[in-house]
This record gives sequence, C-alpha cells and structure tokens, in this order.
Amino acid sequence: MSYASTSGRARTSARNPRSFAVCHRCGTWYNRIDLQFQRAWRGAQIQDLYILVCKQCYDIPNEQLRAITLPADPVPIYYPSVEDFDTAETDYRATSMPARVDPRTGIPIESDTLRITQDLHNRTTEPFGRPEGQDANAVMPLYGVKHLAVPLNVLSVSSNGTATITVTCSSVTGLCPDSQVSVLGLSNSAACGFYSVCPISATAFTYQTYGSIAQDALLTGTTRIITADIGLPRGYKQIPKIHGPPLWPSTAVCFFENEAGDGIFLLENGDGYLQLQSCTPGAAADLLQLESSAGVILLEDGSGAIELQGSL
Repeated sequence: MSYASTSGRARTSARNPRSFAVCHRCGTWYNRIDLQFQRAWRGAQIQDLYILVCKQCYDIPNEQLRAITLPADPVPIYYPSVEDFDTAETDYRATSMPARVDPRTGIPIESDTLRITQDLHNRTTEPFGRPEGQDANAVMPLYGVKHLAVPLNVLSVSSNGTATITVTCSSVTGLCPDSQVSVLGLSNSAACGFYSVCPISATAFTYQTYGSIAQDALLTGTTRIITADIGLPRGYKQIPKIHGPPLWPSTAVCFFENEAGDGIFLLENGDGYLQLQSCTPGAAADLLQLESSAGVILLEDGSGAIELQGSL
C-alpha cells in the first residue's frame, strides 16, 4: 500500500478504523493510537498541550514549571499562655531603709518600696557610658523599610569646649530628634562613636559626647558619619549620654565622685550631675547635711552617704 498522495491516505483512513497522524516532534507518521498528547505542568496541575507526539518524543512534565503550593498553617495551640513581659521586667528601682517593725503588731514592715512615676510606670536609672560591643563597620544597611548606614555629606565638625559637637552637612540630612549616627575619623577620637542627635536645622545637628572636648575643628580627610540604629534598653529612645555643663571644667570647682573614682553622680532626669560651685580648698573632709542638720544625705541602697573627701 502506498501513501504517496494525500488522497490515498484519506481513502485508506476511511477504510481502516485506525487513523494516522504525524508526530509534531520528529515528523514521522504513526497510527493515531500510537501517539499521545504532550502534557506539562501549568500552575498546580498537569494539562494537555494538544501536541501529538510519539513515545520516543514524549517529555516527562518538568517539575520546575509546577507552582509551589504552601501547606495549611498549623493548628494553633488551644488557650496559649503568653508570658506577661511587663510584669516579668525587673528594671525597677527599690529604696532601701533600716528594718522597721510595726509598733502595735510587732510585724516587720517590708523595707523595699517600688518607685513609680505618676503614670504608674516603674522608674529606672538612665544608662550611662559608651555602648559596648558596637562596631561602626557592622551597621546593618536595612532595618525593615528603613535604610541605614547612609553616609552624610559633612562640611564641618566642630566642638565648643563643652560636651556638645556640631555637625554641618552640604545637603538635607533627613534626621529627626533621637536619630542615631556612627562617627568615625575625627581628629579627636573622644568625639567618635555612636550617638543620638538633636537636629538644629535641615542640614545641621548636634550630639553630646561623654566628656568635654577642647574647642577645635574636628573634620579630617577620613571622617565618616553614617546613619545607624543600635539596640537600647527597654523603654529608652536615646543612646546614653551626658547633658549639661562640661564634665571637666577649666575653672577650679568641686564635684562628687564615686568612692572608686570611676564616675560621678548623675541626676536621674539627665539634666546634669552633682557639683559644688564653691568650696574651701584644703578642707580635710566635708559632709553634705540636710538643711535641718538632722543628718547626712544617704544613698538609696543604704550603702553609705555622699561625702566630699577633699576639694580642689
């Protein structure tokens, strides 16, 4: 039987219950029963492409074209018991006083008293000192949708002899109060580090260092100031710093140090520190007494009193 002509194929197909078709891949004629539709993944299911191919040309559906089907969410825990983090926090302060006994009942009175604000929040001490473990080269570039590690176009960096540093930029900084920056490469390394800023204009801001800096222009060829966002203690928005007058004034005044000499007594609201504006040079020892002369000023933990051992 010859299939040289189309009319011959048509006549033969009409007499034969089996029809003929060509493979769309290799172009060879086959009995229709020997061909099958090519199938492929479309979305989450396999669909026919309505392309007839032979067994040799048939491609196994590629799993890479299959849509990823996410499983259902796990069944939530019935009656979950979530920790009360506000209650579990231990960032409160307690006052300490001598043990007291109720004169009528003889029952001891609890000596620790929690100190709270008028809006019923626990009072905490303001952290002080340089942040530990911070690396300016490891500032994350993105926090959520907030871009960080953005260099500022610095024109000048100057100190006025106090703890305040003023930075002026050539373009709008986009900083807001309590925004954080990382400062590197100043001529005085004491002014480098991580700080919360206070904008004074669209292109200038100030920040407080951890001690007074001699009046000078601090900008160098290697100065680099970038935006940052480091972790802070719970409930605080500013990197620890000192407000108020310089720590080490050039005039001879007296200030109160810890007994170990490793710090000074800061005021709780961060407005300054205890300082004696006038004192008698050469005094052997002075006690700070209450106005009524009823006693000395005791420390809250009951460990002692504030005492001026000497004066400048």
